Amino acid sequence: MRRPAIRSLVGGAAGLAAGIIGGVTLTSLSAAGAGLSGSPASGLEASHVPPALTLPGEPATLRYAIVCAPREDGTPCAGSGEVYVRAGHAGPYERIPLVRGTDSSEGRYLAEVPPALASSRTGFSYYAVLHDDASGASVTVPAGGAAAPDRSLPLGDATQVELGAHEFGAPRRADTRVLRASWGSDPGQAGLAGSRALGFAGPASFDVGVDGTVTLLDQVNRRAERWARGRVDAVTLAVSGGLADFAVEPDGTMDVLEPPNRLTPVPLLRSFRSDGTPRWSQRLADRTWAKLVLGPEGPTILQQPSEQWPPAADQGTALDPGTQAARGRPGRPLAHGREVVVDRVGSSELRIAELSGNAVVRSWRITSETPLGEVQLADPRGNELVVVLKTYTDERSEYVALVLGQRGEAERFSVEPSEWAESAPLARFRLAGSSLYQLGSTAAGVFVDRFDLKESR
Repeated sequence: MRRPAIRSLVGGAAGLAAGIIGGVTLTSLSAAGAGLSGSPASGLEASHVPPALTLPGEPATLRYAIVCAPREDGTPCAGSGEVYVRAGHAGPYERIPLVRGTDSSEGRYLAEVPPALASSRTGFSYYAVLHDDASGASVTVPAGGAAAPDRSLPLGDATQVELGAHEFGAPRRADTRVLRASWGSDPGQAGLAGSRALGFAGPASFDVGVDGTVTLLDQVNRRAERWARGRVDAVTLAVSGGLADFAVEPDGTMDVLEPPNRLTPVPLLRSFRSDGTPRWSQRLADRTWAKLVLGPEGPTILQQPSEQWPPAADQGTALDPGTQAARGRPGRPLAHGREVVVDRVGSSELRIAELSGNAVVRSWRITSETPLGEVQLADPRGNELVVVLKTYTDERSEYVALVLGQRGEAERFSVEPSEWAESAPLARFRLAGSSLYQLGSTAAGVFVDRFDLKESR
């Protein structure tokens, strides 16, 4: 029933997405557009997961995956590269050549950051230039290079949150089911694509307004459906029908982040007015994407392999790829110049920090005896942070919702996945006001549930 190609797309985003355990994992390009960076014409692709948040005394090894055309004799591609590193976030860079790892036949390369740089009290920043020595092609990661490098920051005195061993089978019941739609194409229904053999895809994403209006991206039927006060209104959208992410701006503008397709070989962000008429479309700075959110300036996208959050528009005006790349940041942008950085470490640890500029102002270190998967969201609510992540075993999985405060865990509950049909991989939860909303599906149709959170402390 599941489609591995769609599931594989979560194998990139540092912290948010699953699939990176013990190093860099290369995944094939899938219908939702996540995969590797580089120009398809050049045949050079690359991937990197930044060590965004480090502990005192922790060595820093920068790992890259380089994929290019194999040599005529069948040996691995002639890859090479160099990393440019500096202490802090200003000043000249030091060049460090990449070396082949023991598994370089699979395209893996690494660079050890000198201890003097890795132990800097302000962290370090860096970018890499990767090469296919046979063809002469090269790619810079992140795309902004020296103007918007990757950043690694010391975690410092993080608040500890220990989840222990997860107890499966005791999920919380939703407070309200705010939306229920059967499969179909009539108003108030939701489109379903696929087959029993390959699996099904339903609505790709959704959003919730401050007034509780739920807007469903019904991309199979090429429309958005607004559900409010017992009524549903459908708005036609000129979208491709692939698994896309979705956000509704305060003025009703709808942003749809689409995957590549046969007609458009690159991912696009499309902007529509509230009545569905197109405003503009813009390609991304990177080759792939993982998640779309609304930042203070407008839509912001977690792009790969930079693993950065560049703004895609500024006050309604689309930004070209070069401007996006030059404004990339390590975390999701918040109000007042702050941002949230999420860093998954192995399969059992999650590090989260709130930044002001390039300084950590508060942080959490979450550990678990049960493996942790993708992080669906890490959104502020007043002075707290709401985090939804997946935990799993070989047999089953559940989501864990956490409300984090300065003293640690203020609330925790489990949520049943309910993922009969596929959606965009990191679009199953939304936070609106004091409630958490979940997009789910069954053989009968799609639904949106609401979980009311405790009052902020």
